[in-house]
Amino acid sequence: MSDLSFHYAISQSVEKDPRYHPHAYEFVRDALHVAAKIFCEGKEDQHVTGQEVLEGVRQHALSEYGPMAFSILADWGLNCGEDVGNIVYNLIETGYFGRNEGDSIEDFAGGFQFSTALTEPFMPQSRRLKEAP
Repeated sequence: MSDLSFHYAISQSVEKDPRYHPHAYEFVRDALHVAAKIFCEGKEDQHVTGQEVLEGVRQHALSEYGPMAFSILADWGLNCGEDVGNIVYNLIETGYFGRNEGDSIEDFAGGFQFSTALTEPFMPQSRRLKEAP
């Protein structure tokens, strides 16, 4: 799809669900592409699961925003896997994303804790060992 139709899908989504900043939609779209590259490279079917999308979110956030990843995502309204799922399903409702039979918004539940996964890689090694459960 063209960028124009994606921006239209974002405006429709934000109008219906203003919890998330428009940048969050762009980020989730890009993270979905990261997940497809990680999990579907060389496969004809480029479908990824909710948990695979969350791994794409984690890797893309760390790569793009480094130590600021958690703060930036939180500022856009992305605080947990369910927020990512809401954005994906908002874009499904606009017709921008498709879904497979059996896909569910609940597929995004759980996953990693954003505050830990997006900040711990930047903590000093000695501090990471002390704070481990």
